Amino acid sequence: MVSDQLKKIRARIDALDDRIVELLNERAALAQETGRAKSGAKYRPEREAQVLRRLAARNRGPLPKPALVRLYSEIMSACRALEDGVTVAYLGPPGTFSEEAAIRQFGAHPALQPCASIDEVFRAVEAGQVGYGVVPVENSTEGSIGRTHDLLLATPLMICGEVLLPVHQCLMSKSGRAARVKKILSHSQSLAQCHEWLNQRFAAAKRVPVVSNAEAARMAAGDAAAAAIASKTAAAVYKLKIIAGNIEDEPLNTTRFVVIAAQDAGPSGADKTSLVMSTRNVPGAVHALLTPLAQHGVSMTRLESRPARTGRWEYMFYVDIEGHRQDANVAQALAELQKKAAFLKNLGSYPAGSAQAE
Repeated sequence: MVSDQLKKIRARIDALDDRIVELLNERAALAQETGRAKSGAKYRPEREAQVLRRLAARNRGPLPKPALVRLYSEIMSACRALEDGVTVAYLGPPGTFSEEAAIRQFGAHPALQPCASIDEVFRAVEAGQVGYGVVPVENSTEGSIGRTHDLLLATPLMICGEVLLPVHQCLMSKSGRAARVKKILSHSQSLAQCHEWLNQRFAAAKRVPVVSNAEAARMAAGDAAAAAIASKTAAAVYKLKIIAGNIEDEPLNTTRFVVIAAQDAGPSGADKTSLVMSTRNVPGAVHALLTPLAQHGVSMTRLESRPARTGRWEYMFYVDIEGHRQDANVAQALAELQKKAAFLKNLGSYPAGSAQAE
């Protein structure tokens, strides 16, 4: 029998739910007005980042901050869908971490288009078939994704956002029985991320790299002797049973994804800018190239070199810095870099992402 106290609490909850529905629809109507007043892109990553930061700062609990951010991301996704349809390409098939990153960034309401390769994601955005693309750029355990870096250099597309996704790998198969596993399928990065765990428990199993974790799950669904390393989402999509979860060697394993589009984002107040550059062939060239950043108080968060593919032992330097290209100190530093560098390309300024605990 329900007590009088519980009835009163439930009545208050019902009243709050009624009010929340009214307020959500009031917000949605304002979003429609905003959409009609906007010119150009309807998705403004800088504005959405500002909203989420402000609400997270105001949160006093007991609702956890990550949960609040997720809720409001979905609210903004639903409201954005009323303004204009957003289409997003990602490295597929369904069930990949790239799909999870796309949903984390855009919510559940945009039209998501899986692509067979990173190249195909770039082509879809560049051709205007979709408005945005989500691709992996680096992993905290295994380092950078070379193909993404090469395409960022080669195409006119820009970075307008980033997603830092904690990556938890699962071993799964059709039967869910470890004794039946003769080979293990996954993306080469995921196989490397779980290398020691596999050595200890499945040393005899053949490891087979494939184009994506979700593709590994799809293949394992049709092969009784195979297991896949993939996400819990992939296990659900392809109806596999999880043999073991969280098998990554590093518990803080995180993959960084970037959102690519025809344009970057406006200033949000907490931004990053990505650059790619090369030096002139003179002594101290790299030091001289980075000096303007220090002189103007610009913090560098990442520096990585990659072969320039000219066949002459030349290198391109990929650099991430704090701040937006429109910030005064960043603009001054970039102007000086332009004079010193043999080549300089701004890959985009965008709101800095943050990893959320799972």
